[in-house]
Amino acid sequence: MNLESLDLNLLVALNALLAEGSVNRASTRLGLSQPATSHALRRLRVMMRDPLLVRVGARMELTPRALALRGPLREILAQMQLLLDREGFDPATSNRHFALMMPDHLFDVVLPPLVARVRAQAPGIRLGVEPWKGPAFMTPELAREIDVVIACASDDFPGFHRQMFISDTDAVAIRRGHSAVLHIAEIKAFLEMPHVAVVGYGQTEDMVDAWLRGLGLTRRIALVAPSYLQALHMVARTDLVAIVPRRQAESLANALGLDILDPPIDPGTFEEYMFHPTRLQVDASSIWLRSQLRDVGRGLEIPPTDTAM
Repeated sequence: MNLESLDLNLLVALNALLAEGSVNRASTRLGLSQPATSHALRRLRVMMRDPLLVRVGARMELTPRALALRGPLREILAQMQLLLDREGFDPATSNRHFALMMPDHLFDVVLPPLVARVRAQAPGIRLGVEPWKGPAFMTPELAREIDVVIACASDDFPGFHRQMFISDTDAVAIRRGHSAVLHIAEIKAFLEMPHVAVVGYGQTEDMVDAWLRGLGLTRRIALVAPSYLQALHMVARTDLVAIVPRRQAESLANALGLDILDPPIDPGTFEEYMFHPTRLQVDASSIWLRSQLRDVGRGLEIPPTDTAM
């Protein structure tokens, strides 16, 4: 292959196709029409002498060659981005794509003010958010493909810098007008109410239940949901109650018609940390994004402070 004749836009398209494993999702990620993305895939198949994506039943799967290309291609494009950023990063004219990872309960808290700031300062920048999958996924491979992780994980991870972002606590969410609201302060009555537990990706139980067990207590679980957002929607439409992060619950209380109350046992506080890859420590675009997130944290009234750099 003659590199001088290589269209670098094809590498960007290839990265999207390998990451998404779907022409439709890749076209959305690239901001192109589906026919344009299909045309790019046809050119890539000729260039790489490999089908790259093949149909297996009702879905598309990556070929072994495509799987082998994913890591190296991400690294090449990341290095190219750094090379360009060293020439200067101007948020007002940049079309940078930032990849973030955070749990669902922070999406409703962090994203609205962050999107407002980015839209005002950098209308061409695109944010992509992936769900938090747990500490086991904080690997060198993730450090090569992510820009910022925000999560309730205080450990240091190889390849990442960590700093305090915001603190939060748990609260009780209950449907507005629910007659049981008068009994929330009574521990026995509260524990006997039907609860929604939240067991997310990679978890085996709700952390609330582990905390209660440590106090010698158990609650009545009527439903297990995979996310706090789904738990809040169920609480809004049923007589169930849930113990959820207070910031998210308060941000959605009016929209969902919820009362947010203190639990009968003090749950204490927990911290959310912001992680960024070491490779981006002095990258101008990453520094800008982290500054926007720090300002969001300050807007939530708890200024983030460095805990490990």
